[in-house]
Amino acid sequence: MTQDPDPEDPLIRKARLSRDRRDRWLREGDMSVGRRLAQIGVLGWIFVAPTLAGLFVGRWLDAQLGSGIFWTAPGIVLGLCLGGWTAWKWMNAQ
Repeated sequence: MTQDPDPEDPLIRKARLSRDRRDRWLREGDMSVGRRLAQIGVLGWIFVAPTLAGLFVGRWLDAQLGSGIFWTAPGIVLGLCLGGWTAWKWMNAQ
């Protein structure tokens, strides 16, 4: 008697993902240059928007509290981390 492989096994998941990507590529072919440029643009905004939001929130907090740039630096770092994490998740979903 053979048992079915565990569907939660990371190796099986990766193999299925690879197979699905290959099947999609065989069906749809390569992406156009325009679509690739659009993905690059989306990826840029996914990364930049949280960084700018962190900058603006940090500057606003500094203006409200009169603290120089005390909150601006952590806001930028938090925005960079959030943008990087979001971009990573988006790239892995594609």
